[in-house]
Amino acid sequence: MALPKAKEIVSSNPVVVFSKTYCPFCVNVKQLLTQLGANFKAIELDIESDGSEIQAALAEWTKQKTVPNVFIGGNHIGGCDATTALHKEGKLVPLLTQAGAIAKLSA
Repeated sequence: MALPKAKEIVSSNPVVVFSKTYCPFCVNVKQLLTQLGANFKAIELDIESDGSEIQAALAEWTKQKTVPNVFIGGNHIGGCDATTALHKEGKLVPLLTQAGAIAKLSA
């Protein structure tokens, strides 16, 4: 049940961060998204009753065992390094805007 649940969460939210409350890399990604004004859903796997099952399902689905596990517009982005690298390259905000997580700035 964990994989369909994870896919449902990803498909129904523009941005999803599968996270753990005590993980400093997760905190960094959530802070970055918050600073950018992005609307995102954080799933704290250490609090969710089926968190370990969801994490195992994500590892199977994305080939990434670690958190944070970030999805934007239904696409797997990766973890903290991949997300911050996209931001440094100037590609994160356009992705977030395209996914509808950030309101387009009016000219």
